[in-house]
Amino acid sequence: MEPPEEKPIIYTMENKPIVTCAGDQNLFTSLYHSLAQQLPREPMEWRRSYGRPPKMIHLEANFVQFKEDLLPKEDNKALLTFPFLHIYWTDCCDTEIYKATVKEDIIRWQNLLKTYSTVDWLIVVVESDAKKKNKTNILPRTSIVDKIRNDFCNKQSDRCVVLSDPLKDSSRSQESWSAFLTKLRTLLLMSFTKNLGKFEDDMRTLREKRTEPGWSFCEYFMVQEELAFVFEMLQQFEDALVQYDELDALFTQYVVNFGAGDGANWLTSFCQPVHSWNGLVLRKPIDMEKRDLIQKSKATLLDMRSYLFSRQCTLLIFLQRPWEVTQRALELLHNCVQELHLLEVLVLQGALDCWVFLSCLEVLQRIEGCSDRAQLDSNSSHTVGLWTYATEKLKSLGYLCGLASENGPNSEDLNRTVDLLAGLGAERPETASSLQSPYKKLKEALSSVEAFEKHYLELSHAAMDMYRTIGRLRSARLVGKSLAEFYMRKGDPQKAEGFLQEALKTYLAEGWALPVTHTRKQLAECQKQLGQTENYLQTSSLLASDINLPEEERKHFCQEILNIANQQTDNQIQKVVLGMSSFAQLRQLHFEPCSAVVHVGGSLTIELSLHSHMPIPVQLEQVAASVHFSIEKNSFHKAVECLSKQRVMAGGNNGIIHIQTDPPAGRPPRVSPPSLELYEMHDKSPSDNSLNSTGVICNNVHLLLRHQESGSSTETQSGVPLEDSAQVLKTTDVLLEPGFNKIAFTAPAHEPGTYTLRQLCATVGSVQFVLPHIYPIVQYEVYSQEPQLKVEPLTDILLAGIAQKVKFTIITGHYAIKNGDVLQLSNIDAMPILYSPGSTATILSNTGEKVEESVLMIQSSEKVTSIMLPLSPAYHVIEFELEVICHILSTLSKPFDNERLTNGELHWKTKENQKPDSCLAAITQKMSIDCPWSIYSTIIALTFYNPFKAAQSLLSAGKRKYIQVCLQNMSEVSFHLLDHNLTESLKCPNIELVSMNVKTRQHVYRKQSVFCLWEIKWTKELPSSLQCRFSVNFSPAISEEEFPSFKPYAYEFQLENIVTLYNVKAEIYPVLGAEHCRTGSLCSLDVSITRLSDLTEADQDESLTESDGMCTTKLMYEVVDNSSNWALCGKSSGVISMPVAARASHKVHMEVMPLFAGNLPFPNVKVSKYLPHHSTHSTQPDIDSWLENDLSVDKALDEQADSSSIRSRTSAHSTSNEHKGLSMPRLQSFSPGQVFNCSTGMQVLVVPSKDDHVLEVNVT
Repeated sequence: MEPPEEKPIIYTMENKPIVTCAGDQNLFTSLYHSLAQQLPREPMEWRRSYGRPPKMIHLEANFVQFKEDLLPKEDNKALLTFPFLHIYWTDCCDTEIYKATVKEDIIRWQNLLKTYSTVDWLIVVVESDAKKKNKTNILPRTSIVDKIRNDFCNKQSDRCVVLSDPLKDSSRSQESWSAFLTKLRTLLLMSFTKNLGKFEDDMRTLREKRTEPGWSFCEYFMVQEELAFVFEMLQQFEDALVQYDELDALFTQYVVNFGAGDGANWLTSFCQPVHSWNGLVLRKPIDMEKRDLIQKSKATLLDMRSYLFSRQCTLLIFLQRPWEVTQRALELLHNCVQELHLLEVLVLQGALDCWVFLSCLEVLQRIEGCSDRAQLDSNSSHTVGLWTYATEKLKSLGYLCGLASENGPNSEDLNRTVDLLAGLGAERPETASSLQSPYKKLKEALSSVEAFEKHYLELSHAAMDMYRTIGRLRSARLVGKSLAEFYMRKGDPQKAEGFLQEALKTYLAEGWALPVTHTRKQLAECQKQLGQTENYLQTSSLLASDINLPEEERKHFCQEILNIANQQTDNQIQKVVLGMSSFAQLRQLHFEPCSAVVHVGGSLTIELSLHSHMPIPVQLEQVAASVHFSIEKNSFHKAVECLSKQRVMAGGNNGIIHIQTDPPAGRPPRVSPPSLELYEMHDKSPSDNSLNSTGVICNNVHLLLRHQESGSSTETQSGVPLEDSAQVLKTTDVLLEPGFNKIAFTAPAHEPGTYTLRQLCATVGSVQFVLPHIYPIVQYEVYSQEPQLKVEPLTDILLAGIAQKVKFTIITGHYAIKNGDVLQLSNIDAMPILYSPGSTATILSNTGEKVEESVLMIQSSEKVTSIMLPLSPAYHVIEFELEVICHILSTLSKPFDNERLTNGELHWKTKENQKPDSCLAAITQKMSIDCPWSIYSTIIALTFYNPFKAAQSLLSAGKRKYIQVCLQNMSEVSFHLLDHNLTESLKCPNIELVSMNVKTRQHVYRKQSVFCLWEIKWTKELPSSLQCRFSVNFSPAISEEEFPSFKPYAYEFQLENIVTLYNVKAEIYPVLGAEHCRTGSLCSLDVSITRLSDLTEADQDESLTESDGMCTTKLMYEVVDNSSNWALCGKSSGVISMPVAARASHKVHMEVMPLFAGNLPFPNVKVSKYLPHHSTHSTQPDIDSWLENDLSVDKALDEQADSSSIRSRTSAHSTSNEHKGLSMPRLQSFSPGQVFNCSTGMQVLVVPSKDDHVLEVNVT
């Protein structure tokens, strides 16, 4: 079988779908131009299968004469030469002619179509008015059309179209053209869709056979590219690009699988050695040379990739996406290099670099050809990658061909250059006229050292400028680092240093450990060649401590430091000062004593923990620490602070101070970004407030994404300032081993003040490694202290009346206690000092350690107590304890500012201070102490607190009187009480106080009270006032003695107005005929107020009036029900005139209604003095007289105002008007005991009403 004839493929955009024309060729020729112009004017909707979206396309066609050779053979699947539609043209209007010739011609035409299974055809009948006029005997035209339809279009009548007068400009002609063109577009699109779908199915079937033996990718490539050509022919460039992308992905997958061991047989053709590396060809739409190689399965991997990318590039430019070309090109070039390694293709050394270099420049020039300068500048971020890659490959070629060395290329390099240039072949015709073609640039760059340097520097600086323009400084400095390597090979370290420093700054700022190490090695070599000794030493120390370097290299750089440091010359070598962080790190300091506080003349040791980064032991001439001394002005307070610090540190700290260290060399710190500031975001609908969406917003994204400026390098700089210090701690001949080392210093303590460690310096020959700052600040204190005496209680508070221990603390300071030194304490009668012969004193060191314990010698006289102090050196502490007791004086209760207690008794304020937290009365005792180290006496004040508080109250029961004393324990200590006693101070013979207390000894707990009661009995008239004295003996309950010693406590007070003047009695009676009161029924309330005595001194006030020899006084009564058990009916208060005479009485009758059932308490009846408005008073009235308080015995009923009471209105007016200076009626309450209410506490039985369904019972 002969191979099918290969049809030439022309530029695909000039290809159009083929439409054959049979029949009258002259007729078609006359209509061709109109048809070709009008066919693509209207777009058609192209609907495709498999759910692909429809598209609007403009159809064009290539109309050719019908030949049998154009009909597709069975094995020919080419779409570009496939006739999609066949048209037969005729203008026959004569039936005889139709039968004789036209019909036979149409039959032959259709038989040929059927032979090749072609069903896409159309018959066009053109009618003309001119022929109608010439043929007068012809039948109507419809008969010819009907015959054709009957003969050939029985089932497809739409395949016959009439075109009327196509050459005329009439409406009929235009309608006819429109119908014809619509039919033509429809049939053409239907045929195109059908045949294209069949082609795609065949192509898909072929692709599914890729796992079968004998399947060829090149054959499949040509088939799918045919589909891409068709899409390109229809100007559907996106679909065409998809076909090439699918081919690219399929080929790449096969290459990857081959590298994994799963290779296809057809890939062996792509594994042949590469003999040509002339780069990509992008200036022609189709590289026919490489396409022929692919079609013949003779293409290499580079040929396949080059052709495939050239087609993708063409389509991307048609799609106006040139910047995607650069991105794809960069990926292609990198992938090709890897694919050649995977397929193990033999390539001449340097050939791949040539191909990549030429390809990069070809892509760049292709993009420049379709873009203006402004677009190129604004999109340099897309092209800079290709510039950089081309620079790298040119540099690699220069190194390979000996063009980047100091001596130039040798004969071997020249032969290699010749071989590389031979693989480029001849320059392509399309670039031969260009002076800047990639071919010419590469050939010129490899021709000489000067040309290579020129082109390489141009490319490098262009790439760096582009990176800086787009803000990619890291990449710019990476290119600069590569440029520095070039300068170093050329023997020009001066130019290389700047690029290396810039790159190092970036790596340090961003924490790239391995690039930092590599760049430092290059920089060290550069500095060594430039003779920069100090910088070279600093870099060498960093490299010697770099853990990323091998051990041998670290030792080499360490030895370099030692060699330079130990160089000896005739001239004095100037010291080189370097930073210590790369040489060693100070990790911690240990003070002994651990408080870092020592007195003048004391001993202080500082131990340093130094971690050496050097890989070998280093002999240090000396290690010195500079110390800054500052004198403390306020030495006394400073000494106290030092001692406090000393005690605290001794109790909880081990004296170790950890030093903040920098990251080890070789592990530069990465600047930590700011923390994320995240907030919730809710998007709600404005109509119904429903949640549409939610998310998270970062408020500081501008800080997180901003460029970290690396201008301030974290590289340790040389030339560290070395301070001159008057005081230096030093040690010599120290062998510094790798890792941890301990170095001890003895600190001077000659003068008091603060000593701060500022710098640390390690000296190796002529090199000094300096730690410029020690952080945190490390200080030790040297103090000189004056002697000090402190007296403090051992408990929280000192209680008066019982023995309490106080602690004496003597801080000797700079004074040494000698034999015969004594403390002299002045004796106070109210606070005697108690001591026992076995009292001891403890001597402590300044760190709190116990030194010894000795017996105290104490002697006491009438005025002075002398304490013999034990012998003690300076800066020690003496502690001992003594017992003191503060006697409680008799407490007197007397009026002060007319203040009144809640129970009605007046009290007086003591002059002693009150302790705010416990309300204890304070008693301050001052004691004078003479110390042997001072000519002045020291005054010590001790504050004692009275543990008790007493209060009295007068109680009445008819004519009987009682005195109640409340003794409250205000302290936290429990006491035993013994022998309660109450006496009348004036010793009245007719007054007797009879004790009602059963127990003579009681126990009172902390914060608790004890009540004592006495009855007042008298034989004659009871005086108006009594002076009383309450006494009791107490002893702490915590005492373990069997017979504890009791101390006395006394309390004096005075009772006023103790005579009972009035007796108030209330009675409640049920309604007449009822046995008990009922709820809801009125009851009678009778109140009787009876005078019990004649005129007394207490009656001499404003309310007393005299008429007809009889004295009267005005009283106001009030009936108040505070518990809301009664409804008061009628007048509940009133003013009465009461005769001042014994047994004088006044009765009040009113009605009340019980509201609840049960035993209800009586309403409260209150009686007050009523002072008329015309009364005048020479003195300011007592404020308490304006208040209506019922100060009765039980003290349990609170005062509430009755809205219907005259008292409320009178009281309110009197209060307000009194302040205005007006004379208004007012009320004055009786003193406790002057009014006795017989009905207090009485109850009456109330039964429920019979009609009540809900029973409410009040139980009291």
